[in-house]
Amino acid sequence: MMDPKHTRVAVLMGGWSAEREVSLSSGRDCAQALRRCGFDATEIDVQRNIASVLDDFRPDVAFNALHGKWGEDGNVQGLLETLQIPYTHSGVLASALAMDKQRSKAVFREAGIPLAESKVVDIERAASEHPMPLPYVVKPVAEGSSFGVHILDQNANGPATTILDERAYFGDKVMVERFIPGKELTCAVMGGVALGVIDIQPASGWYDYHAKYGDGGSVHVLPAEVPSDVYRNVQRFALLAHEALGCRGVSRADFRYDERGDGELILLEVNTQPGMTPTSLVPELAEHAGHDFEELVKWMVEDASCNR
Repeated sequence: MMDPKHTRVAVLMGGWSAEREVSLSSGRDCAQALRRCGFDATEIDVQRNIASVLDDFRPDVAFNALHGKWGEDGNVQGLLETLQIPYTHSGVLASALAMDKQRSKAVFREAGIPLAESKVVDIERAASEHPMPLPYVVKPVAEGSSFGVHILDQNANGPATTILDERAYFGDKVMVERFIPGKELTCAVMGGVALGVIDIQPASGWYDYHAKYGDGGSVHVLPAEVPSDVYRNVQRFALLAHEALGCRGVSRADFRYDERGDGELILLEVNTQPGMTPTSLVPELAEHAGHDFEELVKWMVEDASCNR
């Protein structure tokens, strides 16, 4: 057990990904909670000189509150391994795999987790023709917080031509995935234990960036009002996905459940750096399991290590 009074924690936040603002919010909240626990927590807005900053500061633990590219794709994890600074969340390989939707799907498929049919195609093709029958979803291969996601329903007049204006999110390739109607369910894993299941109900439309982070953007029903076997399967698949990728610390798995159709349940993705903002899901799930926000971040610091 760490003595908080003698533990210097560097809270890594900000960065330069599309999720910078969310990361700043997560970092501030986590740093404040760590200070309430007695830790010597310093907020660091990560810039490209972060290696020298950390080498000079030499914290006892790095609390990784970064989101998006570089912060949760294995890059900063590799830097922390090189500097031998214990850090929170998943390690290099699990982080890189989870961030790449195509490669993580291959791992999930091998583990027997149900997935929606998908393919990776050139962005020009996805903008000029329907790569699969409607309805389907176009999303970046490696991005988070619903950035760049387009849903094309049965009434779509044509393909998603606007993705060409969003190449910064997509790159040259996009993932096209069969759309699954129904509920948006999510489940967190903490220390190898699957927590509860939330039914996310957006105030309007679908669970986009505003619904995730805006005030009143969505309602979280916890525990989710779904059949008991579906609830258990969400927990089972969340834990299985966490273990298949080799995740550590806290992760969150997102699902779609077609309650009005044939009851199909599919895994969308695993997030190895879940949001820790006031409207975030993991703190809510942890509290439901009996861990308040201070206990959650304290546990994450105590769980930190290298070679993750």
